[in-house]
Amino acid sequence: MILEVYVDDEFYREDVSPDRRLLDFLRDDLGLLGTKKGCEQGECGACSVILNNKVVYSCMILVAQVPQNSYILTIESNKPLISTMKEAFIENGAIQCGACTPGMIMASTSLLMNNPHPSGEEIKAGLSGVLCRCGCYPKILKAVESVRDEFGGVSVV
Repeated sequence: MILEVYVDDEFYREDVSPDRRLLDFLRDDLGLLGTKKGCEQGECGACSVILNNKVVYSCMILVAQVPQNSYILTIESNKPLISTMKEAFIENGAIQCGACTPGMIMASTSLLMNNPHPSGEEIKAGLSGVLCRCGCYPKILKAVESVRDEFGGVSVV
């Protein structure tokens, strides 16, 4: 099948097998290796990307399920909110082993895109689909709160 999508603001028109996972399309076909392969069963969230403004597990989506002309954001994006979130994770020490970091950043970005003023509990709920095995949750929450406070409802992407 021919898939036409925008990934990190770049248009792609690719001939892809419809049963190929979005994760494999991004990593293997487009060379975007920042989207991590984790459990590959939709349990850990390391492969999270933003598809049409919603965070999704790319290991659980077949390219046939991706609507034509969709917008996909990955950890490689240079969008202002994603870049600021990356910096906040570094500044707040919210990165330890790095396995969950791309998924956490994408889940955090999606949360703030859809709810610019989340409460602490809403941030926890928004990140609940991504597992951090190192236990950096307090630092991750602090990083997300710092970006929330900085952006304060302005356009985030």
